[in-house]
Amino acid sequence: MRILLVEDDLSLADGLRTAFRREGFTTNHVTSGNQALEAIRTDTPELVILDLGLPDMDGLDVLQQLHEHKNPPLVLVLTARNTTEDKVTGLDHGADDYLAKPFEMTELLARLRALDRRTNTTQTTMITIGSVALDATTHEVSVNDRVIELTRREFMLLKSLMETPGRILSREQLETRLYGWGEELASNSIEVHIHNLRKKLSANFIKTVRGVGYTVGKA
Repeated sequence: MRILLVEDDLSLADGLRTAFRREGFTTNHVTSGNQALEAIRTDTPELVILDLGLPDMDGLDVLQQLHEHKNPPLVLVLTARNTTEDKVTGLDHGADDYLAKPFEMTELLARLRALDRRTNTTQTTMITIGSVALDATTHEVSVNDRVIELTRREFMLLKSLMETPGRILSREQLETRLYGWGEELASNSIEVHIHNLRKKLSANFIKTVRGVGYTVGKA
């Protein structure tokens, strides 16, 4: 799941991004409401974690504008506003979940996993193309009914391709789905993941469209 974290407390944001990375989530971070709205217009994430006390605008205004988006992401409000009235207001403005600061990281991660399951139910949880089957809920991949082991990024890359069969995804599009902004990666990272996947799947399952990108075909 790709997350956009909207939080102006930089130390908190760094800690959250580290925890999310360990959990297997790709996270980008902005510090203001306007940056958040621009980021969502450019490349909509699956989930926004939104602080309400932002330096340039109230987070409730961000929330309202998010829901004018054609395909709005899920939103978890993470804020110091902790009264029952605050929670009701946030949920009434369209938040999918609401967690007050201070919070336990274990609870936040559990809520993220629950929201991740919700995003998977909006699509087909089990994707099968040829002999390859991918379960978006259990993160299990099998070839000819034999389960294979994938790294987190190998799974994310394969899922991105299998969700859009027949569509060509460029290296830049795949990098956006696998890595957060500013995250260090080698220039051939995608090629390395593709190479490793081909060794675990059939050799012709992932096809290279020279000069354009990658797509999946029947194994």
